[in-house]
Amino acid sequence: MATATLTIDLDEIAANWRTLDRMTESETAAVVKADAYGLGAHRVARALAREGVRSFFVAIAEEGAALRQALGPGPAINVFSGHMPGDADMINDLELTPMLNSVDQLIRHVEALPGAPFGLQLDSGMNRLGMEPAEWAAVRDIALAQNPTLVMTHLACADDPEHPMNAAQLQNFREMTDGIEAPRSLANTGGVLMGPDYHFDLARPGIGLYGGLPYVDARPVVTLEIPVIQCRDIEAGETVGYGNDYSAPEPRRIATISAGYADGIIRAMGPNARVFAEDTPCPVTGRISMDLIGVDITALAEDPKSVELLGLHQSIDTLADAAGSIGYEILTSLGPRYTRRYLGG
Repeated sequence: MATATLTIDLDEIAANWRTLDRMTESETAAVVKADAYGLGAHRVARALAREGVRSFFVAIAEEGAALRQALGPGPAINVFSGHMPGDADMINDLELTPMLNSVDQLIRHVEALPGAPFGLQLDSGMNRLGMEPAEWAAVRDIALAQNPTLVMTHLACADDPEHPMNAAQLQNFREMTDGIEAPRSLANTGGVLMGPDYHFDLARPGIGLYGGLPYVDARPVVTLEIPVIQCRDIEAGETVGYGNDYSAPEPRRIATISAGYADGIIRAMGPNARVFAEDTPCPVTGRISMDLIGVDITALAEDPKSVELLGLHQSIDTLADAAGSIGYEILTSLGPRYTRRYLGG
């Protein structure tokens, strides 16, 4: 079989959630947007619900609708994009909670679904989503009188705990919300790690659940094993792959493995990337193509049947560094051709 195997360890995702949960005195939710960062929201969310998660966050109402079908009634499903035109039936029928981002959304929600739950998102300085301070001041009393389930904002620089933006957003959020009775939420994964000042009533870890930075102690969650299709010897001066980008400085043995950029292995990482055959690193040689990658296996005593791109030897963030990217993009790019294998849960 030439299909690569992506193994997703649900028990390790649950373990990462438990550890982050123990860092706070608040409730700990789980962010499962973008299909749980590419790992399968229906499987991930069910495993986390069994672990005790009572609140989930998704990006859009359509994600929330699919998640409700997977989870059934009970857990709160919060929608970051709020209440968009056309969302009313999904929000109402599937018991979704929109995080309203503007006065327009507040009016739309109250008029379409009077009495239906909602949360509020405030802009504390990121200038992405949420009511700005002046807008919030104008509608604060009216909005709070409707008993929102949550008032939240989002940190822009939580992956860098020393960044002054973190303290500025914390101060802004406090100035906008101190004295309200509704629960408050500021902390993503980085916010959890920055300590109690950022925790408030509910924390919303995302990338830390899936083994990514800034949670350096996170347990690895994914393993990607790629089959070897063919091995060959090349002489000094021979090239590998499109464009003749790689020229052998001396005789080498090259394996062609069965994956490429169609599987979410970012083409730009080629010159800096490597795979592992057991404990031995094997550098990528030549360009990453749509379905195939050449790797140098000269250091191995025998030809491998498969190699590891992600796993104990190489994290999503290490691979992201090779691509000039971030771990989020590595996870959410993982393609549909992999055979997906779930452990635990």
